[in-house]
Amino acid sequence: MNSDIDRTTEGAIGDTIADGQAAATGLRPARELGPAQFRRIVELARLAPSVHNTQPWWWQVSGTSLELWADRERGLPVSDPLGRNLVISCGAALHHTAVAAEAVGARAQIEYLPKGADSDLMARIDLVPHHPSVEALARLTMLGQRHTDRRRFTSWPVPDESVAHLAEEGRRWGASVLAVTDRALRVEIEDLLEEARRRQQGDPRISDETEAWIDHDVADGVPSATVPRFDGARGERPTRFDSSLIADTTESVVRGTDGLLVVSTPDDGPLSWLHAGASLSALWLLATGHGLSVVPLSQAVEVERTRLALERLLPAPSRVPQILARVGWQEIGRGDLPRSPRRPVDELLRGLSRPA
Repeated sequence: MNSDIDRTTEGAIGDTIADGQAAATGLRPARELGPAQFRRIVELARLAPSVHNTQPWWWQVSGTSLELWADRERGLPVSDPLGRNLVISCGAALHHTAVAAEAVGARAQIEYLPKGADSDLMARIDLVPHHPSVEALARLTMLGQRHTDRRRFTSWPVPDESVAHLAEEGRRWGASVLAVTDRALRVEIEDLLEEARRRQQGDPRISDETEAWIDHDVADGVPSATVPRFDGARGERPTRFDSSLIADTTESVVRGTDGLLVVSTPDDGPLSWLHAGASLSALWLLATGHGLSVVPLSQAVEVERTRLALERLLPAPSRVPQILARVGWQEIGRGDLPRSPRRPVDELLRGLSRPA
């Protein structure tokens, strides 16, 4: 994210928290939402994570509601032909929208896929004015701090209880989230992640598609400065970017210092994908609040053979894997990475006149 966007967004978060604290303490009544509040919500919601930072979404103001639409032109036809990861990304944006709205002073009432599963309209969010809670303002702080750090984790173990707590938070948004604490199951899943990595690395079409989104544009894509160049001899496990730019390998023995979560659903389709994305976003914000770093993993779901094998490992009834997440600690004192860029609000928000 460039410095101008950083300053604007940080200012929006600070102003929202200050306004919210005044409202929460009763110093100001809940107010009707106007253009400024809609812009503020989208300015914050656009910080949601997305596959390759494609940001495949836009919002439409409709009366007192916000509509979240998928932007199919920002899809990944090779690695994501069904649009699973695209809609999961929209699910994360939907959760971010709800978090931002509640901090701004509006309770979000979500209608999923109001025009059906074949429509690009992902959700309609009815906004009802109310006083923001202390918890809502805390989540907004986490939203502003959240980012993807792909650097290797430290060897400091993540307690199983912490991973279980993240899984519980994710389940509140409609998907099943499994905290993988069983060592035998962990080994099997890690092997599937490594197999998926090898298969994708051997497909030049996927490598080309991934590399096309590195330094793609000033407003989207993944900055090359945030993509680590691991030494394979150090035994790193697979991450999201496993193209030729990253010589990432894995060990056959799981060290067990980081945490692993599997987000799954009973069914497969756009509604399940939205739930999976919202659940991932929810557990990610909580992890951020605990000082943990999260790296989403979708390789094992993108490759059919490993996806079916992973499905057989998951408990019923939520046996359809949607996305995985690795959780760990970053080294204290390590320098900050550049933030991934974001598209401007005026490009993302429709149905609202630009401020004079």
